[in-house]
Amino acid sequence: MKQWWFIILLIISFPLKADNIFVEAESFDCKGGWVLDNQSMNQMGSPYLLAHGLGVPVENASTVIRVENGGKYRVWVRTRDWVKQWGQTGSPGRFELLLNGKALEVTFGMEREEWHWQDGGTVRLKTGKNRIELRDLTGFDGRCDAIFFTSALEMLPPEGKEELAVFRRSMLGLSVNPEDAGEFDLVVVGGGIAGCCAAVSAARLGCKVALIQNRPVLGGNNSSEVRVGLSGLIAQQPYPNLGNLVDELGPVGHWNNWEAKRDSSSVRSRQIMKILHRYPEKTIHNAGPASNYEDEKKLALLQNQENLNLFLNTQVVDVKKNGNKIVSVIGKNIISGKEYIFKAQLFSDCTGDGEVGFLAGADYRMGRESKEETGEPRAPLTSDLLVMGTSVQWYAEDVLDVSVFPDCPWAIRFDEKTCIPITRGDWDWEAGLNNDQITEIEYIRDHALRAVYGNWDFLKNRSEKKEQFAKKKLAWVAYIGGKRESRRLMGDLVLREQDILNNIQYEDATFTTTWGVDLHYPKSIPGMKEEPFLSYCDVQDIKPYAVPYRCLYSRNIGNLFMAGRDISVTHVALGTVRVMRTGGMMGEVVGMAASLCKKYHTNPRGVYEKYLSDLKSLMKQGVGKSGFPEAGNID
Repeated sequence: MKQWWFIILLIISFPLKADNIFVEAESFDCKGGWVLDNQSMNQMGSPYLLAHGLGVPVENASTVIRVENGGKYRVWVRTRDWVKQWGQTGSPGRFELLLNGKALEVTFGMEREEWHWQDGGTVRLKTGKNRIELRDLTGFDGRCDAIFFTSALEMLPPEGKEELAVFRRSMLGLSVNPEDAGEFDLVVVGGGIAGCCAAVSAARLGCKVALIQNRPVLGGNNSSEVRVGLSGLIAQQPYPNLGNLVDELGPVGHWNNWEAKRDSSSVRSRQIMKILHRYPEKTIHNAGPASNYEDEKKLALLQNQENLNLFLNTQVVDVKKNGNKIVSVIGKNIISGKEYIFKAQLFSDCTGDGEVGFLAGADYRMGRESKEETGEPRAPLTSDLLVMGTSVQWYAEDVLDVSVFPDCPWAIRFDEKTCIPITRGDWDWEAGLNNDQITEIEYIRDHALRAVYGNWDFLKNRSEKKEQFAKKKLAWVAYIGGKRESRRLMGDLVLREQDILNNIQYEDATFTTTWGVDLHYPKSIPGMKEEPFLSYCDVQDIKPYAVPYRCLYSRNIGNLFMAGRDISVTHVALGTVRVMRTGGMMGEVVGMAASLCKKYHTNPRGVYEKYLSDLKSLMKQGVGKSGFPEAGNID
């Protein structure tokens, strides 16, 4: 009701003859070198364009607006000065707005630390087509959310989250009623390895499936955007055919190489070695070349899968329920802003953040449980909100000529004692372990960027070792963070550390986890006052352990599965199950269980209570194709 009153207020406040033009930056016809960032979409209400040029201004983004009544307009640009929150000056995110080829007098991205509407002054728009462009001035992550032109020269667009959301919808002419996206047996939300495997598994077993992914690529942390290699072992007892699907859609990498060397005579191992002989760069696990992560392979597999409907660039923003069951989810296209309703009998939260479960009111935990609560050897005495953090990886490349890098006085400052003289930032460039990985993800990522840029600035420009780095160029820095932990959704069984260490055998054992109980903690640098941006790990080795099925569905939302890092485990137990090949096997099991729910008209708990033997039969059979047949196409 409050929103409708605000709409009425807008109507009576605007001059009756005012002309208003609202442009979402993500809708630009040509994004140039700017990239789309939606990591904070649920907090902001919208994605934004980011000028991620690593110190080199990116190509202009451009679009055309159509003006019915030419004349004098005030222009507002929604942006921020992203380093001001650390008390830094210099405004590295500066950019200009060009109108029909001419830059406005105002420079944007240098006013306030929070997202806000920056006044761009008045301009004259001509009737008909007008071309607008975003011109990056620095290459250091300038950001633009939206642009608003109004003939009501005294009008200020709203700043509050709720009011701005209504304003966006009104200005864009978006319906309050979402369009029908169809009815499905299973809706999978999250297109990482776990989500992809869940969707394909269910589709191959006869379910009509929708897979909703909020990025333009699949793979999550194993995409070219984040570049984390696939870890964990597959093809383990008691169900050695679990994991074949991970092989089928995932790239060959470091752990495949390890497996092949242990069993060099098998057909699979020979296929792996043939691929790696041709492409040795694939053994680079994290922060490797984009081709290592084979986005196209994942996309082709899912697009060509019968019974599977793929919805990219779609963010789930709401959930509709009937009692304790989800009846539909609302997905918003992150480019157009249009909303779609997806109806289903079953849902699987593979978001990593437990976003669907959270919206549905599922029981969840964040942070560390106390030793008193769980009895775990490595649990802290007192519960807290410490989590494993987000990695922002990077690497530099050798070049023929001397490569320059700008001074970054606004970045974290290093000296000879604190600098890190390396050319690759791996998993341990990890930030935000003491922050909320959902609501503060922009802050976490930006803190990590200040660390990467500051360290590289020192190595290139002031270090005693700068000659060693003269012909090295910063080639890639992730702008999408690789998360490890946020919400964990609670199931009928919450897996604990002692279950794994004591090898407790449950009747509903499913996928096998093999990664050690790998926990991360903030790592400070002596002599540096900045909050940590590095981490260290503490690993407890384990024997392969088969995780109970009851960890894969919600205990209080009757038709909700989960797969990936949001399954029902404690913080400590998450340390072993969170890696992606293990998550892929979870997805396979969820897809199998979903097919049984459809077959027997039951819910996820019902599979455990009545049809566990059927699930065991499916797990024994598997749903994936064994090995890497594409190796046969290599000369």
